[in-house]
Amino acid sequence: MDGYAANTVCRAGKSGKDNLAKLLRLLSSIDGAGALIGEFAAGRGMKLFGGKISKAKLKRAKKASLRALAMALVLIVLSPVIGAIVYRFAPPPGTWTMLQRKLSGDVIIHPWTPLKRISPHLVRAVIAAEDSRFCLHKGIDVAAIEDAMDDNKKGARRRGGSTITQQTAKNVFLWQGGGWIRKGFETYFTLVAERIWGKRRTMELYLNVAEWGNGYFGAEAAARGRFGKSAADLSAQEAALLAAVLPSPNKWRAVNPGPYVRARAATIRKRMDVVRNEGLDRCVLVK
Repeated sequence: MDGYAANTVCRAGKSGKDNLAKLLRLLSSIDGAGALIGEFAAGRGMKLFGGKISKAKLKRAKKASLRALAMALVLIVLSPVIGAIVYRFAPPPGTWTMLQRKLSGDVIIHPWTPLKRISPHLVRAVIAAEDSRFCLHKGIDVAAIEDAMDDNKKGARRRGGSTITQQTAKNVFLWQGGGWIRKGFETYFTLVAERIWGKRRTMELYLNVAEWGNGYFGAEAAARGRFGKSAADLSAQEAALLAAVLPSPNKWRAVNPGPYVRARAATIRKRMDVVRNEGLDRCVLVK
């Protein structure tokens, strides 16, 4: 426990306003909160309020705190399971990213489209672009993560190792951005989703919540907004262009693309043939 915080707790006066101010100052920092908890655990925290608390009351308070902590842990563990079960059958009404874009002024266009009404070209395109081992791994591709880390250490263009399952879990349940806390939640949600959704449902969710810029979310919105046709009618080249802009949909253009996007789409187009010929889409597309 931080020495300054402990001394502050022990010397707290009996004045209600002073004690409340000190209490708030303690809670404003992690160290201070830890100090306060430590003082209560030692039976001295009641001095903050100018009185004494019996050992029986203190014991009941400790039990209540432990119960609250246990309930919070159970909620953290079960919430993704419940959410994954619900979204196994029902479409998500929206995502945190959609809310963020809406608050920034975008008009959100998000029609739900069953996988059977989405062009197989787009399925192959996103597998080729984002996760060529989608049908082979169990939600997390350890080999891809190791390869990405090696490339990043060598100073090559930075790339991630997130699978389509990880991206779907993040898009459906979590917020954008980095940080170890979000990554930890993403890993757990991914493992849960992989068991409950399976590959076809994961792909269906992915293609319905992916962002394609200008408020377009999902394959149907992107196909109609960019190419004026339904997702079912996308050509192989159009699918490759949509997949090419996924890493940065608000910056890159699928229509009238720049040199980088054109080159990226050409590479994806070639990989789509590999995906088809080697059966890397077999867990999604029914032959």
